Amino acid sequence: MTQQPFTRPGAVDLSGLNRPTGATPSSTGDAARATAGTSSAYSVDVTEQSFQSLLESSVTAPVVLVFYSPSRMPESTTYADEVAAAVDAYDGRFLAGLVDIDAFPAIAQSLQIPQVPLLMVILEGRPAAQPIPGVLKRDEIDTLLNQLAQGLTAQGITARHQPLPRAAAANGEADGEPKVDPRYAAAQEALANGDVDAAVAEYQRLVDANPADTEAAAGLAMAKVLQRTQGVDPDAARERAGAEPDDVDAQTLVADLDLLDGQVDDAFTRLVDLVRRTSGDERNRAREHLVGLFAAVGNDDPRVLRGRQNLASALF
Repeated sequence: MTQQPFTRPGAVDLSGLNRPTGATPSSTGDAARATAGTSSAYSVDVTEQSFQSLLESSVTAPVVLVFYSPSRMPESTTYADEVAAAVDAYDGRFLAGLVDIDAFPAIAQSLQIPQVPLLMVILEGRPAAQPIPGVLKRDEIDTLLNQLAQGLTAQGITARHQPLPRAAAANGEADGEPKVDPRYAAAQEALANGDVDAAVAEYQRLVDANPADTEAAAGLAMAKVLQRTQGVDPDAARERAGAEPDDVDAQTLVADLDLLDGQVDDAFTRLVDLVRRTSGDERNRAREHLVGLFAAVGNDDPRVLRGRQNLASALF
């Protein structure tokens, strides 16, 4: 399977979507999953009333829509559940929206769905890849999601959906403090002990196991900044960077130092300017380093949003 190209063909038009109040799920589709699916943290049965808010949530991270029909193709219901299970394993990197077109035909009509089942990825309210018709095997679904996650991460898009409230309640987190995630304990303990190399190794292990783990990816990015600046003389590094403005190693090291000093905009500007001045492999190295700093700061930070816009301008 090859990764589908990311495109931005235009926002989904919902102006013609009817919103009847009496619509109900089909007996063999959404209603059958209404109980079985309540513990799922990252999948939702879509209605005409909830469709708009689901699209709006794609501004945060991608939404994977699956259109199925219990009456026309009963096996498509099982396929929808398979996609939901695959999405759930990505801890919020995606949100699955399951659309029973028997119960809510207006949704399929508004998107001009030609057949079922059909899988569509939505990002920022727009289709982000070519729709995929037919039933994919579970390993093909996993491959597709992994490719999408890697492509988004390469673009610096690492935000994720929050677990649905019903899933949080099922885990006993709704009325109290959220549970401490033990996955990051070893890395955080290593950082507390000043063992940066061990922290990098721990975060790398988590990212290798789950590329969609944005918290581990952010931790790894920041730990690598600490690792690269260990034992560095800041004055000497800045002097070299001033003398060699087009040296990628010199400029990226000072960008790391700027980041640690809290001069985030300065770090981003330094590397954006470097991207503008360089080409080929050097330009790519500067870009990749900048994307790593974006991950370290956090995708939702307004400085990252500005930095990403400036990077796009420098590249194109």
